[in-house]
Amino acid sequence: MNKSEFTEHLAEQMETTKAEAGRWLDAIIEGIHTGIKTEEGVKLAGLGSFIRSKRSARMGRNPQTGEEIKIPAKWVPTFKAASQLKEVVQQKK
Repeated sequence: MNKSEFTEHLAEQMETTKAEAGRWLDAIIEGIHTGIKTEEGVKLAGLGSFIRSKRSARMGRNPQTGEEIKIPAKWVPTFKAASQLKEVVQQKK
């Protein structure tokens, strides 16, 4: 399901227009972007937690030349699924 399909699904569930559902979805995404910058991240019951994690520096290899390169440390977004979401994934169609 892509963003436009999800927006259409939201519009049906909320009994509103696609434009209004799109604005809601954009606001939710912006809220996650803002919240993930904090130490607490974003925790949504029934869905999971969006947090940022520090990935340490490491050595890598350029696949074209085989040359070793240093990959710098950086922050990466991570998602930990809630148990309810894990159960949904395990259910058959």
